[in-house]
Amino acid sequence: MNRGALVDVHAVPPWLRKLVEVAGSTQARDITRFVPPPDEKTKAAAVLVLFGDGEAGRGHDVLLQRRAHHPNDRHSGQVAFPGGGAEDGDDGPVGTALREAEEETGLDPAGVLPIAVMPELWIPVSGFAVTPVLAYWQRPSRVWAVDPAETAAVARVPIADLADPANRFMVFREDTGWRGPAFSVHGMLVWGFTAGLLSALLSLAGWEREWNTEDVRPIEEALREHGERLWTGRGREGDG
Repeated sequence: MNRGALVDVHAVPPWLRKLVEVAGSTQARDITRFVPPPDEKTKAAAVLVLFGDGEAGRGHDVLLQRRAHHPNDRHSGQVAFPGGGAEDGDDGPVGTALREAEEETGLDPAGVLPIAVMPELWIPVSGFAVTPVLAYWQRPSRVWAVDPAETAAVARVPIADLADPANRFMVFREDTGWRGPAFSVHGMLVWGFTAGLLSALLSLAGWEREWNTEDVRPIEEALREHGERLWTGRGREGDG
């Protein structure tokens, strides 16, 4: 599937139109510095970035989930968009994103309008080439952690909270030199691939507010403050 807008810009609410307009011209380098080497074997995956009009009085929001804890999973406990690896029978990235979101959060895909496909993004630690699928939640349905072994919690996080400068800072890993944006929202630390994509989308949509990019904290310290810890297996899980 070609990246870019999937709908006419007037098919979505005004607050989402900028993202539809820029989806086709956005490059992977606008979101991440990681590009797979020519000989790197990648695995196809997709995530659903689902925007909604928000629950009573809370403003526009985006759907996030916190993964369950597994000792052998480098993404254990991390906050992420619903999504996962492509499977035979998926109708491209959109099909993968909707299937995974239904399996992980229980949402009804019939109420979801895919609006744009962003450029493929590479995650070095897992070898996944991830396609973000932007969508509008036309008819919101109940969401929950369908499989507690896979998902610990599901949340609709207001965009205003993500854009609030008080909730934004940078994190780094001293052992690898990796550095990236982070969000502290609803008791959750959002970092790594998810935070990088969210940060880029806030900027592309015109929702970003000036924040202190000089506030840089060790990732281990930030995780401890949120009751989490860094995965200690091999790899560079933060990179992305």
